[in-house]
Amino acid sequence: MDWIQGLILGLIQGLTEYLPVSSSGHLEIGKALLGPEAEAGGLTFDIVVHVATVLSTLVILWKEISWIFKGLFRWNGGLNDEQKYAINILISMIPVGIVGLFFKDQIEALFAGDVIHVVGICLLVTAALLTLTHFYHPKEKEHISPLHAFIIGIAQAVAVLPGLSRSGSTIATGLLLGNSKKNLAQFSFLMVIPPILGEALLDFKHIFAPSQEYLASHAAETPIPTLSLVVGFIAAFVSGCFACKWMISLVKKCKLIYFAIYCAIVGIIALCC
Repeated sequence: MDWIQGLILGLIQGLTEYLPVSSSGHLEIGKALLGPEAEAGGLTFDIVVHVATVLSTLVILWKEISWIFKGLFRWNGGLNDEQKYAINILISMIPVGIVGLFFKDQIEALFAGDVIHVVGICLLVTAALLTLTHFYHPKEKEHISPLHAFIIGIAQAVAVLPGLSRSGSTIATGLLLGNSKKNLAQFSFLMVIPPILGEALLDFKHIFAPSQEYLASHAAETPIPTLSLVVGFIAAFVSGCFACKWMISLVKKCKLIYFAIYCAIVGIIALCC
C-alpha cells in the first residue's frame, strides 16, 4: 500500500464512520477498487484508521465527555444525570461485547469470502432502515432509557456486518424508538468509543503476539510502509472530525433520506459486481 492509497482509504474511513453509509463496507469497496496492494495491509491499517476516528470523536465531543466524567464520581444520595448517561453507555455495550467474545470468528469469515456481495445486501438493509426514519416519526422522548440503550446496543452489535452502517443502524433505531434527535447522534458516537478501543487493543495483541491461527489466517498480509499508516491516520482523523460535526447537525434536522438513496444505489452496484 502506497501513501496515496493510504490517504484515500483514510478519507473513506473518516467520512463513512459517522455518516450512515458503513465505514467497513466502503473500506472493502475502496480496497477492491484500488487493487491488491491496497488489500495487502489488512488488519493493521484498519486498526490505525479506526483509532484515528475514535480520537476525532474525543475531540469533537470533548465537552460532553468531560461533562460525564465530572459528574461520574459525584454522589448526592442518588444517581445524577451524568451517572445515568454512563450507565446507559455501559448497557449499550453489552450486545456488542457478547458478539465480539463469541461470534468474532464467524463474522470475520464474512470478510474472507464474497465480501462485496455481502456489503451490497447490508447496504440495502441500511437504506431500508434510514428510509423508515423518514416516514415514521413517533413522539419524542427527552432522555434515552436503559431499555432503549440496550436495543440501540443490539443495533450496534448487528452492524458489525460489513455494509451495515453502525451509525445508521444505531441512529435509525433510536429515532424509531422515539428518542430525541438532539441527543441521539452524540449518544451513538460516544457508545462506540469503548468497543472500538477494546477491539483495537485485542487486535494489537494479535499483531505483536500472534497465535498460530492468526498467522495462518493473515498469511497473505504484507507490512505497510510507515508513511502510508501515518497519512491514513491523519486523513481519517481530519475527515472524521468534519463528518462527526456534520452528522450531528444532519440528525437534528432529520435529513437521512439522502443517505438512504445513496446506500441503495451503492448496494445495487455492489451486487452487480
